[in-house]
Amino acid sequence: MSDITNDPGGKAGDEAAAKTVAGVKNKTDMRECKMRFTELSHDMLVNRCDPEIFKFSDTSEVEPSNEVIGQERAVRAMEFGLRIRMEGYNIYISGTKGTGKTNYAENHIKKVAVKEKTPDDWCYVYNFDNPSQPVAINLTAGKGRQFQKDMHEFAKVLSDEITRAFDNEEFLKEKQTISKKYQKQKEKLLNRLNAEAGKYDFKVKTTTSGIYFLPVVEGKAVSLQEYGELDENLKSEISKKSEVVHEETADIIRNIRTIEKTEQENIAKWESKITLLTIGTSIDDLKKKYKRNKKITAYLEKVQQDILANLDDFKEPEPSEEQSVFPWMGKAAEEPESKYYVNLVVDNGSLRGAPVITDYNPTYYNLMGKVEYENEFGTMTTDYTMIKPGLFHQANGGYIILQINDVLMNTLSWELLKRVLKTRKLVIENLKEQLGLVAVSTLKPEPIPLDIKVVLVGNEMLYQLLFEYDEDFSKLFKIKVDFDYEMKRDKENVEKIPHFISSYCRSGKLLHFDRGGVASVVDYSSRLAEDQGRMTARTGDIAEILCEASVWAESEKCRLVSAGHVKKAIEEKRMRSDKYDRKISEMLEEGTIMIDTEGEAVGQINALSILDMGDYSFGKPSRITAATYVGKNGIVNIEREAEMSGTTHTKGILILSGYIGQKYAQDMPLSLTASLCFEQLYGGIDGDSASSAELYAIMSSLSEIPLKQYIAVTGSVNQKGEIQPIGGAIEKIEGFFELCEIRGLTGRQGVIIPHQNVRNLMLSDKVTEAVRTGMFHIYPVSTIDEGIEILTGVEAGTERKADGAFKDGTINGLVCKKLHKFAKISEGKDLKAEKTERNDGHKTEKSETHKPEANDGPQD
Repeated sequence: MSDITNDPGGKAGDEAAAKTVAGVKNKTDMRECKMRFTELSHDMLVNRCDPEIFKFSDTSEVEPSNEVIGQERAVRAMEFGLRIRMEGYNIYISGTKGTGKTNYAENHIKKVAVKEKTPDDWCYVYNFDNPSQPVAINLTAGKGRQFQKDMHEFAKVLSDEITRAFDNEEFLKEKQTISKKYQKQKEKLLNRLNAEAGKYDFKVKTTTSGIYFLPVVEGKAVSLQEYGELDENLKSEISKKSEVVHEETADIIRNIRTIEKTEQENIAKWESKITLLTIGTSIDDLKKKYKRNKKITAYLEKVQQDILANLDDFKEPEPSEEQSVFPWMGKAAEEPESKYYVNLVVDNGSLRGAPVITDYNPTYYNLMGKVEYENEFGTMTTDYTMIKPGLFHQANGGYIILQINDVLMNTLSWELLKRVLKTRKLVIENLKEQLGLVAVSTLKPEPIPLDIKVVLVGNEMLYQLLFEYDEDFSKLFKIKVDFDYEMKRDKENVEKIPHFISSYCRSGKLLHFDRGGVASVVDYSSRLAEDQGRMTARTGDIAEILCEASVWAESEKCRLVSAGHVKKAIEEKRMRSDKYDRKISEMLEEGTIMIDTEGEAVGQINALSILDMGDYSFGKPSRITAATYVGKNGIVNIEREAEMSGTTHTKGILILSGYIGQKYAQDMPLSLTASLCFEQLYGGIDGDSASSAELYAIMSSLSEIPLKQYIAVTGSVNQKGEIQPIGGAIEKIEGFFELCEIRGLTGRQGVIIPHQNVRNLMLSDKVTEAVRTGMFHIYPVSTIDEGIEILTGVEAGTERKADGAFKDGTINGLVCKKLHKFAKISEGKDLKAEKTERNDGHKTEKSETHKPEANDGPQD
């Protein structure tokens, strides 16, 4: 086994388990014990990495690398998923937490994205045809900010230039000329109007709001107040005259209004002409600059038309009464050029390649964006400049990485994600309005086309749930990138570990690791994987040890992190979480929890179990007792009867019935009741790793051969009596070793494990040293018969005699003999009960036959 221990590279690490198991079966590298069972030698309990395989003195000499290690399947799936651009080929990255899924996704996607085309900028502008629906315009990356700047400068000087043009002497002179031309015509018509009105005692009054007729009484024009004080008869007479005047002068008034309208039209034409001369050059320059963008040229045409149609908005207004009292009122009217500003929602000018967005708070508004509001005098107002982009806008044309847990936890985010992937459009909507909670008049910005690849990061359970219960999921996320929780401990992967450590030390500003420190990290990785031929792929767990080992090295003022610092970091990490481990150890030491590690006992055994506290798990022995007696109930699981047994544990108990019946009850009925109990167990229990120990306890009770209490057992069993592998072998062995060490190692203590679990051993230095010196023993077994021989020191008796019976004096022979006895006792009881029942029935029948009738006896 030295090649495996000293060389984790090449084929050694990959073939470690195969050689170990073969070694168990072939009894090589083993010490022969009594009878025919074997135990493991110390060099089979751990696969140490030899620091000498590394060709550097410390990781500062190693090129840093963020390459993911041992995830070839996931890498191939990711590369294909990024290469294919068809609809529905979004990516779901599945795997155990801590395997570096998100970091890998970010780093790899960024390498791909930087080589891709940078997507367009997007902006919203005012919609002159429908102001509630702002227009979306896209420009080449970097042009959006320039367009925004050009329009802002144009709008900024627009009002000043128009005002300056209208204050120009030549403009005013021409305007006066136009006004004089029509003023003479108006005067002629007004003179005629006065003459006609005078005939009926009326006087003409002209104002900016129109033409009025004032009645003349006694040579004086009557005001409205004076008119109210006149005699009613006089009022009636004036009213009649007024009707006549209006009829007679209607044509004249119509002509006057026509002249005024023509005057205003000619003045407007002149103003438009001057305005075009003023702004035309700027508009034309913008049109030429953005001539390739049809939407912008159409928009600029609309801008020009709107300016000409609303020239009065650019003239200096006369302050109203309200504004004289409240100067801030009418502010919006003072800025007519604000509608020509550009709202740049996506600016990719500084971006190189496609965008890669990672977010951990994917709320509805964060993803889709929103329209914000302002409170003006108690009224909520908004406009297109208050449209805010979301993460989808920023990632458009590129990639967005989200945690599936975060998406599902945020209201409507999952439905939103599916909708945008199906419609390929970004439609900004008010969430409250969408839910029907509040009917708010809001903007409906023009949808923006979406071209995005979504990468979701989550676990396998959520993937399977979504795949099963959400019919859209399989259509939208067709690429699964499945991260493994472990990787092969071969030469290639081991050589990548120093590069990972070098990269992490540089990014985290940690001390670098020497060769011994790196080798210890490799060993720790295999311990986490619980496999001599594999390493954990949970790089997050490795990173924690790197950080903590660096701190311990710094505290000792060391320049490099060594193997000792790594081991100290591992031990200290364990110590921080082992409160309950220590508490149980104290109760075991004090005898509160009764576990024997010396002597022998019938129907009693120490089974090894795992206690999982979430962040920390540890192994401890549990006492199992069995009581057997004549009956028909089979194996009674006390934990099950007390509703403390899990389904897997219950299944394991039922398997024992199959094994006992198949092996011992081929020629007789099984008349057995066996009561099994985990002593001092007050919580639930699950798993079948104690099923072999339970079977040993039953066999001991039936054969009346005591079991060695200084040997603990783990392993499940099938109906054929074959030992099956279990989990947590490392913690279980070390848990029992710790108890034996506290009480004092005698050289006889040890554990029995399934032979398949030999490859899972990465035991501590204390255990391996104890095994090396013969103070502790680990026995791999493949069948129940092998285990019972180790526990009792008595031959199991695997072969049957010619009559089919097991050899006398063997465990199987004694068990079979006891079961025959039970069967005879049970049969005797059954015959006696049957005879009693038959006799009782006969007596009853006879009594009924000779019952005297009513007419028997003497007659009177």
